[in-house]
Amino acid sequence: MTSTLSRALAHYPNRFDPGGLSELPEHLQETIRRRNKVLGPGYTLIYKEPVEFVSGHGAHLIDRDGNDYLDAYNNVPCVGHAHPHVAEAVSRQMAAVNTNTRYVQESLVNYAERLLATFPEELSKLSLACSGSEANDLAVRVARFHTGGEGIIVTRWAYHGLTREVASFSPTLGTGSPLGPNVRLIDPPDPRLVAPGSTLAEHMRNQVRGAIDDLERHGYRLAALITDCAYSSDGIFTDPVGYMKAVVEEVHAAGGVYIADEVQSGFARLGDSMWGFSRHGVLPDIVTMGKPMGNGLPISGVVFRPEVCEEFGQNVRYFNTFGGSSIPVAAGAAVLDVFENENVQQRALENGTALRTGLQEITKDSPYVAEVRGSGLYVGVELVKDRETRESDRSLTEDVINDMRDRRILISGTGTAANVLKIRPPLAFTSADVTRFLETFAEVAKDRLYQSG
Repeated sequence: MTSTLSRALAHYPNRFDPGGLSELPEHLQETIRRRNKVLGPGYTLIYKEPVEFVSGHGAHLIDRDGNDYLDAYNNVPCVGHAHPHVAEAVSRQMAAVNTNTRYVQESLVNYAERLLATFPEELSKLSLACSGSEANDLAVRVARFHTGGEGIIVTRWAYHGLTREVASFSPTLGTGSPLGPNVRLIDPPDPRLVAPGSTLAEHMRNQVRGAIDDLERHGYRLAALITDCAYSSDGIFTDPVGYMKAVVEEVHAAGGVYIADEVQSGFARLGDSMWGFSRHGVLPDIVTMGKPMGNGLPISGVVFRPEVCEEFGQNVRYFNTFGGSSIPVAAGAAVLDVFENENVQQRALENGTALRTGLQEITKDSPYVAEVRGSGLYVGVELVKDRETRESDRSLTEDVINDMRDRRILISGTGTAANVLKIRPPLAFTSADVTRFLETFAEVAKDRLYQSG
């Protein structure tokens, strides 16, 4: 492993240490050794003791010994692992035909109409791709074409994808993945960063204004501000709402566009709205989506205000072999069916509120918990060495994550210092799942969050 890769992985939260391989069960050791021989560089496993699953249902994963794990981490299967309606729709389509967007597909048109109906009417054009990285790559290409600018503004520890272009504005990838000279970083919307006498809206506006000024000073006109509406990699900052209006005004005044990255926060993840940007009362120029769209099938999307993408479409050929093909579209349509039939958004809101309230109650007297924050079924618990100084405690965070895994509940970590517990279950999470989670977390908290060491 190169020193560059070592530095990049050093920050990776909840990473398996290969030095502990000999301590694992024999079958797991052998599979990991075989994996290391054949997989390319950069792959990592998570948890002190990695886990292998053979099946799943709802928010539950089953290992090869039949043990039931509660999944409070994976957002890709948003309506639940192996959801029967999605599985049946995909199987039926796979047995029929899989064609691409060069052929007329009524199913594609139906899906686009249904998906766009969940957006404000001004956002009325949809392009499909395979991954969130591809979606963000296309979004920035269109933004540059529309504005004539090159400058990109993102938050300090943002993650937007893995293509070379998108990696250039994904600072969470670490020093081994350099940022572009046209990229500027701003604070996430953490109210604790606001100076006395100011407001979060003023702070964020000033951050954006300063980034625009610096871009212009170096010869870059602003193309776009792109934000993950949950600020997932920055440590999960979903509230308070409202500050984005000032930010978007500043971006538009400079001739740029606002791209809302809804890969993490979309599809009712935040509970009180289908899309994260809606909570702030703003209208993005471009919205990107990914992971949850097909409940595990590779489908992603970009939604545009038509005036933003029209000229690009007239001048640039865009075709994606699998983006918009029949099978992923069938999965996407089935996911929308489940949202309608199971009232998924309301479930996420109610169970997310119960989860967050329970965590706040369990941790309220802990000297090592700075804050419980989040919205819907996206919750962060910030762990520190001292609540007054707020000095981050990554070691404690990883201990809690692995203690939960040992009790068969899956969570992970996030944040600039990797000291925020990331709790992000499939939206199939039920009230019984919330109860199981909180009972287990209370056991771990008693051992870890109310005594040192």
